[in-house]
Amino acid sequence: MIKKIVCVLMVFLCSLPELAPASIIRADKVVVLKKKRLLLLVKDGEILRKYRVAIGRNPVGSKTRQGDGKTPEGEYVLDRRNPNSRFYRSIHISYPNTNDLNRAQRKGVAPGRDIMIHGLPRNYEDVGELHTVTDWTRGCIAVTNSEIDEIWSFVPNGTPIEIRP
Repeated sequence: MIKKIVCVLMVFLCSLPELAPASIIRADKVVVLKKKRLLLLVKDGEILRKYRVAIGRNPVGSKTRQGDGKTPEGEYVLDRRNPNSRFYRSIHISYPNTNDLNRAQRKGVAPGRDIMIHGLPRNYEDVGELHTVTDWTRGCIAVTNSEIDEIWSFVPNGTPIEIRP
C-alpha cells in the first residue's frame, strides 16, 4: 500500500511544471532582453525560467559587423550545439539572418558569425553569477555553467530566439 501511495505521489509531483524534470519540459521560444540582461525560456506564452546574462562588451545597439562587440538584435533560431566549447557548452544562434547579411553587404563589411548562448570559460567556472557584473563577451550571451546545462535540456535545436534591445 505504501508503495502505491509513494508511486502516485511521485507521478503527481512530476506533473507539476516547476518540479518536472527538465527533459520533459521544452521551451518553445527563447527571448533575450538586452537592456535588462535577461534570458527567458517561454512555453505557450508563459515564462518557464529566467536567467541573468552578460552580453557583448559593447551592449547598446545591434551587431552590424564582425568585431564590433555587440550582441545582435532580431529573430533567429537555435540551430546546433557544441558540448565541448571553450565556454563549457554552447548553443549556436543562427546569426546572421537575411536582414543582417543585407545590412552588412550595404555597408561593405563582414557581419560576423558564431554568436552563441554559452557558459563560462574553462578555469573560470567558480566566478558563477559574478560574471554578470560587466558585459564581457564578443557578442554572445553568457550564463553560468549550471544554467547552460539547464537551458541545454529545456531548449531543443530549432527553437526560435528573439533578441530584443
